[in-house]
Amino acid sequence: MTAIENTALGRLEKEGRLLNAVIKGGTTKPGRFGFRGDVALKFQTQVADEKRPPDYSIEQVLTIAQDGEPTIPVLAGYLHSFGYLADVAAVLDGALSPNGRYFIFCNNIDLLAKYRIKLGGVTFHVLPCDESTVWKEMMDLVGVSKDDIKKLDTGGKLDYVLDAANDIELSDLELSYDEISYEDGLKKMEPVKNRNENRPV
Repeated sequence: MTAIENTALGRLEKEGRLLNAVIKGGTTKPGRFGFRGDVALKFQTQVADEKRPPDYSIEQVLTIAQDGEPTIPVLAGYLHSFGYLADVAAVLDGALSPNGRYFIFCNNIDLLAKYRIKLGGVTFHVLPCDESTVWKEMMDLVGVSKDDIKKLDTGGKLDYVLDAANDIELSDLELSYDEISYEDGLKKMEPVKNRNENRPV
């Protein structure tokens, strides 16, 4: 069993950032640790022993980390606002690699946009996501169907989808995503949608 302390996710676990886990443990691959859940970006001020949810997180995160390796090879997640991307780069600083595959789905960017944004030497591939899930979007992105993975367990499914994402050539990603600066992205982003709108009371 791979211990999280020996992976690039160890620091995030120690800082109490790995929340709402669907999976947090070994996968079907030797020496690999998988995580599917939320990564807290900004914590609320805690009063006494009261546990408060974070102000905001990278939600619906899909990621894997290898035993003894300093960086996370592939990660996908959802941000309710594109503006949080700088926090992602800061919180995950040192845990991401210039050669990694990092996909961030945002609620408030143009539905036809595909951006490539470099922060701290790391490239993020930013895509729109509205009324969908990171899991479904990633399956579409890497061309995996439900039939491909229906016989696998939770860890096996995570391995299958993220291995496919990791196999995408960086040169192909460069061709299909427009390179823009984070500042340009902030100018282009749309208002953040209210999540509670249209919800039954």
